[in-house]
Amino acid sequence: MKIVRYFKESYAELMHKVTWPSWEELQGSAIVVMIATVIIALIVAGMDYSFKEIMEFIYQSVSDTPTT
Repeated sequence: MKIVRYFKESYAELMHKVTWPSWEELQGSAIVVMIATVIIALIVAGMDYSFKEIMEFIYQSVSDTPTT
């Protein structure tokens, strides 16, 4: 019986106590998330490219050094 009461109380809380966002608020939040995702992806891509270039420079400088 506890599980039935739990579901009834959960349903009542979701229907009467929770404030749901409007469609416009959801669209605005989705746009913010998409823009933030693109910005973060560009930052990570830039870091990846920079690290690749640095590592290639290091490998070339090490391989150009004559061995004794």
